[in-house]
Amino acid sequence: MEIKITQPAIRWFHDEFDLTEGDSVRIHVRYGGCGSVQTGFSLGLGKEKIDEPGALFEKDGITYGIEAKDLWYFEDKNLTVKYSRKFDEIQFVVE
Repeated sequence: MEIKITQPAIRWFHDEFDLTEGDSVRIHVRYGGCGSVQTGFSLGLGKEKIDEPGALFEKDGITYGIEAKDLWYFEDKNLTVKYSRKFDEIQFVVE
């Protein structure tokens, strides 16, 4: 599994989470919400340590990742994280 994060999304993360070098952003599976990959589940975000990484993306000293225990959600697909200017929010594309 591979994570890609677009430059506009990286800027959003820096602004939203007030990130500095050495910080981590964890992408995690949560129950409920409007996910399109696994019925009844969606993705959430948090400025948190990634204990057992399953997939990582690093940029500008910031680590973005998914715990190994959450990889089941993606069914061996890749994740692209984008920023929507229209909706002023992050979008997850799993393909």
